[in-house]
Amino acid sequence: MKKDFDTWNRRKKIIHERERVPYFHEREIWWCSLGMNIGFEQDGGEKFERPMLIIKKFNQEIFWALPLTRSGKRNKYYFFLSRKESSTVILSQLRLVSAKRLERLMYKLSKKEFKSILSQVKNFFPKV
Repeated sequence: MKKDFDTWNRRKKIIHERERVPYFHEREIWWCSLGMNIGFEQDGGEKFERPMLIIKKFNQEIFWALPLTRSGKRNKYYFFLSRKESSTVILSQLRLVSAKRLERLMYKLSKKEFKSILSQVKNFFPKV
């Protein structure tokens, strides 16, 4: 598949210049402008956007997030959400994200479901 890096680069410049960022919280799922990425990193799709679950807010400017997909994969690297939209969290694609990438709030996960996701993500970190 040919990727349209030129269109993404024009949009990325606009996103970078944003002065205000929306107020956000952990457990929320937002549409984020992820753009065109390399190799097997999650892209933003047709409009360069993808739903992302905010799992750790460091400050008003940056956070850790996990991308969502509609793929029905069921293994230790995916967490199927219980909502009607049949979305799956990609646990292996944890990334630091700028709040400038946030576009639209979708919804907030339940504390129970969020706790289950965090528990699974923690298992990926090396034991010291």
